[in-house]
Amino acid sequence: MNELAFVVVFPSIFAKNKKTLLVSNIKKILKIQNQQYSKITTDDDLIIIDANDPVFASSAINLLFGIEQVSIARRVENKFNIVVSSIGKIGANLLLKGETFYVKVEGRASGYLPKDVEIAGTSSLIDKVVDMECRPGTEQKHDKLIHCYLTEKNAYVSIFLEKGHGGIPYNSQEQQVLCCVYDEISAISCLEVIKQGFDVRIVVCYNTDSNLMELVKITNRIIPRMLSQNVTLDFIKIPIKQDTARTIQQKTLLVTEILCKMAKKLHIGKIGLSLSPLAFPAWLIEQNLNIIVKNKLTPWIVLAGLDHSIIETAKEIGLGKYLHKIEKFGALKFTQAKIDQTSMAQSAIKTHQSITIKLGPNNIHDILDSIKH
Repeated sequence: MNELAFVVVFPSIFAKNKKTLLVSNIKKILKIQNQQYSKITTDDDLIIIDANDPVFASSAINLLFGIEQVSIARRVENKFNIVVSSIGKIGANLLLKGETFYVKVEGRASGYLPKDVEIAGTSSLIDKVVDMECRPGTEQKHDKLIHCYLTEKNAYVSIFLEKGHGGIPYNSQEQQVLCCVYDEISAISCLEVIKQGFDVRIVVCYNTDSNLMELVKITNRIIPRMLSQNVTLDFIKIPIKQDTARTIQQKTLLVTEILCKMAKKLHIGKIGLSLSPLAFPAWLIEQNLNIIVKNKLTPWIVLAGLDHSIIETAKEIGLGKYLHKIEKFGALKFTQAKIDQTSMAQSAIKTHQSITIKLGPNNIHDILDSIKH
């Protein structure tokens, strides 16, 4: 059996026709994260990376969108007896005393079905771990999943398997969207724009130094996914500080006015609107849409709904501790009114600062040190 461990990338369902771009993004993220590899190949739908350090390489790769799951796996020839033996051997090394396991085999085979391998692999593993008091579980309830994927020529038995973030590869759309991070929902919105395959430019709108630090911490969770060693960020100070229904309404309109001015300055045609109809009334969304359209720009309504998948993605990338703040929107009652924030936006835009940082372990400090107070 080949004892080499490979990083195996399973493209998401909507990224399978974009594998060339996904491979390119993988190469970029490995370079940014200083992870060495000897070669990257494809095997049926899978992308196989022969990395010097599979653990760190898989962690870096799973920052990307367009991935269903990432595994570190052993590769063996796709022959029934070899695959079954490998599942038994690798599974026995992974299990601890008393654990339950479930063998799952996917992909395709010639002359037998993946289910045949599951049954035989489970039997082989039972024989090897009988003294460890390990036993089979179910697909819904188990301690360890022993995963195997079959391609035409090979089988990949996972040592480690991690769920990906779905979506499609970065910049699949070949269009840029201007996004603003000014609270938790706007950060999730920016994340969703990236997940939908756009290139993004981020404007951070803050009101106090403490608010600036919090927003920089949140933004730092997003920028590694922008696939650039050097990232340019824009910062604008706004005067609205309180979070009442009235001030949140004012802030959304102000941010939209600011984004329109910035979009024209940066020659970006699309603006990501971080308002969900589940959290905000339709008339407020329409007010913001009208501002963008009047400026002859294209609004992109990112959050048609705050669905479970994007909330889970936010948790997985470290934004989970901020999500409880989103609950406040459910208790707010907005009152319809016409609010003109044009003059306030013109004043705020005078505080604009643009900085470029090289991504590294000290991003937060580098960003804060670069901003003139």
